[in-house]
Amino acid sequence: MSKEKYVGLDVHKATIVIAVLNAVGQMIMQTVIATDAQMLREFFKGLSGTLRVALEEGTQSAWLYALLRPLVKEVVVCNPRHNKLIETGNKSDQIDAEKLAQLLRMGALKAVYKGNQEQRQLKDLARAYQNLVSDSTRVMNRIKAIYRGRGIKCDGHNIYKTDQRQSWLDQLAEEGARFRARLLFEQLEKLSELRQAAKQEFLAHGKRQPEYPLLCGVPGIGPLRASVLLAFVGPPQRFRTKRQFWPYCGLAVITRTSADQQVVNGTISKRRKVIATRGLNPLHVPELKQVCKDAALTAARREPCQSWQQARSAQGMRPEMTRLALARRLAAVTLTLWQRKEKFEADQFSTFL
Repeated sequence: MSKEKYVGLDVHKATIVIAVLNAVGQMIMQTVIATDAQMLREFFKGLSGTLRVALEEGTQSAWLYALLRPLVKEVVVCNPRHNKLIETGNKSDQIDAEKLAQLLRMGALKAVYKGNQEQRQLKDLARAYQNLVSDSTRVMNRIKAIYRGRGIKCDGHNIYKTDQRQSWLDQLAEEGARFRARLLFEQLEKLSELRQAAKQEFLAHGKRQPEYPLLCGVPGIGPLRASVLLAFVGPPQRFRTKRQFWPYCGLAVITRTSADQQVVNGTISKRRKVIATRGLNPLHVPELKQVCKDAALTAARREPCQSWQQARSAQGMRPEMTRLALARRLAAVTLTLWQRKEKFEADQFSTFL
């Protein structure tokens, strides 16, 4: 009898519910332990056989992946949005853990890539910078909301300039609004300093990667976008072709068909019908989609991408579709050059791939 064991973990802040199945799917153990590193090590060291573990992506998944990887044969951190079986029927921590183990045994889990320690460090720096960008944008919107709520025009970026701050504060007659605006201005100033420091730290780590100069040579990819690619893509070899890379970047078109076959004179043949499209795939890495979109907008202003996009427009393609086509093209070129470790050549863009 096989000694394979499949372990499902339902992880919470204080506890972890564990379900252990044997090779034929029978429950052989179910327990609850504290979310503690030492207790997890002791539990898995006490299990015999070949262990395969499954848990859902979450706040603690990266820590658990690094902790359990040396102790078991395989650790699968899965995307919970693909686990529709868990959403059906009764639901509890014990049931969820058992269903995860069953899905792992059937090979029905879609794994989330975790990467190595160096990539996780670069990803943390990227998110630190992006969080500060979001916080700064939120504060800027709040400042303008104060003035717009009182009928004061505040278009442009002059309102954020330090040398004009007092004149803008003087336009607020209410003491409470003026105090609130002053705090927001001070908060924005501090966030700007932190944002710049986070950006410099992120770029410094990105430049240490050997593929950094290669990525910066692709049209529309500058130092910041190259660092984001390095942080969120990982080894490009894990994508076999551009068809796997496009969904990861949110550039894959969703299609829907039904009743694809028909019977004509007793023979089954494929029905000729227009495939319905339903937009781009919603499950993707948002940071990569933003990089691809921004790179396409930047690259479209200069050659060779400008001529390539104009040729698509001359063929009758709508402007929004030409931008999507250029973003997909740049993503495919970037992936291929990254895999081959080759530099970008402008004269090969139209005939590349």
